[in-house]
Amino acid sequence: MDGVLLLHKPAGMTSHDCVFRIRRLLQVKKVGHTGTLDPDVSGVLPICIGKATRIAEFLTADQKTYEGEVTLGTATTTEDASGEIIAVKKVDRLIRRPEIEDVFQQLTGTIKQTPPMYSAVKVNGKKLYEYARAGMEVERPTRIITIHELVLLDEKDTFSGDAVSFRFRVTCSKGTYVRTLAVMIGERLGYPAHMSHLVRIASGPFLLEQCVTFAEIEKQLAAGRIDKLLLPIEKALFHLPKYQINDKVAEKVKNGAVLPLPDRLQSVDEPVLMVDEQNQALALYCKHPAKPQMIKPLKVFH
Repeated sequence: MDGVLLLHKPAGMTSHDCVFRIRRLLQVKKVGHTGTLDPDVSGVLPICIGKATRIAEFLTADQKTYEGEVTLGTATTTEDASGEIIAVKKVDRLIRRPEIEDVFQQLTGTIKQTPPMYSAVKVNGKKLYEYARAGMEVERPTRIITIHELVLLDEKDTFSGDAVSFRFRVTCSKGTYVRTLAVMIGERLGYPAHMSHLVRIASGPFLLEQCVTFAEIEKQLAAGRIDKLLLPIEKALFHLPKYQINDKVAEKVKNGAVLPLPDRLQSVDEPVLMVDEQNQALALYCKHPAKPQMIKPLKVFH
C-alpha cells in the first residue's frame, strides 16, 4: 500500500498519535507525516504511506494557511487554550476594527519571531518543551518568518468586553508559530493574549476540503476501498516538473543510473519527477552537482 493520505487531523491528537493510529488501522509499518500540527490544532495533515514515505521532505510545504481566533485578556504558558493562565488583564476599552487591521498590517511581511517555550525547537540538542516541563527558561533563537497575508474575518466594527476574541486567516511561511503570532497581536493592542482556536486549511497545494476524517478512513477500510483515499506518488508531487521516459530508459532509472540531461530540463533547477509511459512515478532526479550535463537520482521508488 503506497500513497499520500490527506488527513483532516482532529484537535486533541498529536501528529504522532495520528501516524500511530493509521499504522494500526492499515496494518502498514511505513507511515509518516509531513509537518507537525500542535495537539490543539485541527486541519490538513498529509500522511505518507509505504513508498510515499520517501517523498515526505518534498511535501513539507513552504507556505501554509490557517484560520484561527485570538482572545485578548489572558496569556497562557503554551500560548494556546490548553496552557495554564499566567497573565490576566481586563479589556477595559473599546477596540475598533481599524486598530486591529493596522496591527495586522504591521505584522504582514518579513518579521522576527521567538518560538514559544512549549515547542519542538531544539536548543543545545534538547527540545524547548523539555526545558519548559522541567521549569527551566532558556534563551530562544529568534527566527525570520514571512506573513504573506493576515486578514480579520469578523465583520464587527467594534469589540468590547472583559475578554475580546476575533477570528483571522493567515498565510505564512514554514516555521511560523501562529500561537506566537496571536500573542504578538495582543501585545500590540496592549493586552495579554493567546490563540483560542486554530485550524490549518491549506498546506502547500493541499486543501482542507480534500482531506478525510478517521471516520471516513474506517468506513472505506471496511468496504475494501481504502486505495480510493490514497493519492499516488505522481499525483502528490504534481507541483514538481514531470519528465516522461520510454521503457528502455525506465529500466535504467529503476536501477538509479546517472543520465544525460535532457534539453527540456536545461533551465529546471528543482527536482524532476520521472514517470513511465503509463505516467507512474519511477524516481525523483536532479542535476548532477559535479557533471553539469547529467542528472542523478534523488529518490527511486522501484
